[in-house]
Amino acid sequence: MSWQNVLEALQEGHIRSAQQDSNGQWQANKEVKQAILAAFKSGQNTTYNGAYTGFVDKHNLAPRAFDVGDGVRMVPGGSAVRTGAYVAPSVIIMPPAYINTGAYVDEGTMVDSHVLVGSCAQIGKNVHLSAGVQIGGVLEPIGMNPVVIEDNVFVGADAVIVEGIVIGKRSVIAPSVVLSQGVQVYDCVHERVLGKGEKIPEGAVVIPGSRPLNQPWAQKQGLHAACPVIVKYRDDKSEKSLTLEEALR
Repeated sequence: MSWQNVLEALQEGHIRSAQQDSNGQWQANKEVKQAILAAFKSGQNTTYNGAYTGFVDKHNLAPRAFDVGDGVRMVPGGSAVRTGAYVAPSVIIMPPAYINTGAYVDEGTMVDSHVLVGSCAQIGKNVHLSAGVQIGGVLEPIGMNPVVIEDNVFVGADAVIVEGIVIGKRSVIAPSVVLSQGVQVYDCVHERVLGKGEKIPEGAVVIPGSRPLNQPWAQKQGLHAACPVIVKYRDDKSEKSLTLEEALR
């Protein structure tokens, strides 16, 4: 398909920039990402009118416009969803927020203020992205997987999730947690360290933690490095405190 057809299919939710294989593993769709890069290469900088007067960007990757028929609540106040991003009916976007090209945001999800959903990021159903959450995007290298947030995940304020991290269904990411490939995750429930690139297990409750550094000089200074810690898995008490309010949707 041409990049024009790919952007249209992405925006309509007919294709995705990443999908699960037969083993349930998420894999980047290289052809889609190549088409997005081709769109950037083909685009010419232009000025915009209306709500975006004074802004300059590629002519073929303009911010999307929504209407009532889309079923999306795009609350006024400075948010933008770029061409080629899919936003499902019943999604709420609070200002200011930004959803970049190739991203997929599924039904019932709340995108709160100051949230970034990066290029090709995959956000599942009934996800809550609290204020200030940063979901990293990826277009290069072509084969690198995007961040994936599976269904019914709650991500607390100012959490940062980057570098292709996958968050399993029903997980809870506490405020200010940073998840990246270079930072080990410690599962205190099962007394193990997650492997590099390993998915955050379903139902995990992850909080910010720290661990002492091993270098002698660092030990003398009492230095610690930040690390995410799984302290529990979701239970009935968690479910009650994280119930999404249907009235908002």
